[in-house]
Amino acid sequence: MSVLFDWWTYIWVSTGAVFFLAGTVGLLRFPDALTRLHALTKADNLGLGLVIVGLLPQAGSVIVGAKMLLVWFLVMLSGACVAQLIARRIRQNSDSPQ
Repeated sequence: MSVLFDWWTYIWVSTGAVFFLAGTVGLLRFPDALTRLHALTKADNLGLGLVIVGLLPQAGSVIVGAKMLLVWFLVMLSGACVAQLIARRIRQNSDSPQ
């Protein structure tokens, strides 16, 4: 059964790493700050979720798994809040007369 859990972890963590890589490529390649922000937040939240799903079978107890899920939730919440604040600031600066 341990081999099955190991393969589960390899597959999901690798898939999460691909999403992290896609977010980084989006950050480097997209033309403006808002599209970069969108690519980075969406890909990183999904990537972290897939990594957490992959690591859950390796957790030693239910408490450790719950802590990992809580960390994922807090990262999603903080990422959404920070992305909103950054986007609002960018929009305010682009709307103001210069």
